[in-house]
Formats: sequence, C-alpha cells, structure tokens
Amino acid sequence: MIGEFFGIIGTGFINLMGLLGFNAELMGRYGPRFLDGVVVTLELVAISMICGGILAIPLAIARVEGNKFVSRLAFGYSYFFRGTPLLAQTFLVYYGAGQFRVELESLGLWWLFRDAFFCAVLTFTLNTAAYQAEILRGGIESLPVGQMEGAKSLGLSGVLAYRKVILPQAIGIGLRPLGNELVLMIKASSIASIITVYDLMGVTRLAFSRSYDMEVYLWAAVLYLVMVEIVRRVWNVLERRLNRHLMLSR
Repeated sequence: MIGEFFGIIGTGFINLMGLLGFNAELMGRYGPRFLDGVVVTLELVAISMICGGILAIPLAIARVEGNKFVSRLAFGYSYFFRGTPLLAQTFLVYYGAGQFRVELESLGLWWLFRDAFFCAVLTFTLNTAAYQAEILRGGIESLPVGQMEGAKSLGLSGVLAYRKVILPQAIGIGLRPLGNELVLMIKASSIASIITVYDLMGVTRLAFSRSYDMEVYLWAAVLYLVMVEIVRRVWNVLERRLNRHLMLSR
C-alpha cells in the first residue's frame, strides 16, 4: 500500500517536472532515487524529532525544577548543542567514534556508530533535544505560578502534575516554535549527506556527480520546499485545533 502510494506520487512528480520544462530524461533516470531520498530524509527527521522531544522533557524540567548542579548541567548541555555547528557535531560523532572502536565494541555499541544513518540520527537527536528543551522551558515558565500548587491540591504527584497539567499547556504554548524547529531540522538534515547518508541531498549529490547537470539541485530545492510547505500547513491546522480554547478566550 505504502509502496503504491509513493509510486503514484513519484509518477506524478516526474510528470509535473516534465511539464514545467525540466529534463525529462534525467528525471526519468534519477526521479525514483530522489523519492527514495525524500523517504530517508523524512525518516531521519521524524526519528530525531521524536527522540529529541522525549529527551527534551527531563532537560526542561531539570532547568526549571532541578537544584543548582542539575540545572547548570542541563544548561551546559543546551549551551553546547545550541552554540556549536550541527556539522561539527555530526563529524565528532561519525568520525570521532572510530577512534574508540575497541571500547565501543566491548560495550556492544559499535553496530550503532559504524552506521552513518544511526550516527546522523543520534547527532540530530542530541541537537534538537537542546532546542526543544529550551522551548519547553519557556512554555513552563510562562505558566501562572499557581498551576503546580493547584495540581498538588487535587492530590496529583509532581510527575502526574507535569504529565497532566504542566506539560500539555507548555507544549501548547510552544507549538509554533516547535514547528519552526521541525522546519529547521528538515533543512538541516541535508548535513547527513556529507557522511554518506543517501537522503534527499545525498541522492542529489550522487545524481550531479554522474550527470554534471545543475538542474538536480533545483529538484532538491523544490522537494525541500514542498516538505516545508506541507509541514507549515499541517502545523497551522494543528495549532488552531490544540489552541482553540485560547482563541475563544480572546
């Protein structure tokens, strides 16, 4: 079913590019590879954003609720990953792991670090977790002070209070910047191509190395633009649905 769906989309995309005056022969040769690259890009971004979101929750809570040491530790994590280039982080994980191959093999983790896709997922997860944690922290700190006291007065523990009261509101407040982070991750995912991941940009570089036709980069730009536009529209609908109570109160 999914294969047929992407097959239909692929045929439509190739036909559309032909109607717009693109090189039909080149599109017919590399078009399916480009769609495979889109799938890899979406997988990379989706896994990284989900895992990063899970990691961001304890980081954000540590910034708000943690003692001096824990709070500073969480701040240091965010400061490092937000203050250094994602490209440098990717190189550190992918190429740096090879220097510790013996230790990683003894720990049973070499299977993860020897694979470029998994290294990209790990790096992107650590990076986006820092940004998402700061977004959630801002959402938590923007809530009225009595939210936690009110939750505890109802008999909720601190964990339940965060899960049922604090975090849902913080996520709603931070929904727009979280959408921006998703868009930025889609565009930043092109960095994975430098460590031989055949995402959309990786396939584009491969196609250019064989055809020497700059048109393939235009295809990539169009496909990135389409992905970003779909995310933007979906996020607008999601934001209206989840924050409709705020609109009604205005």
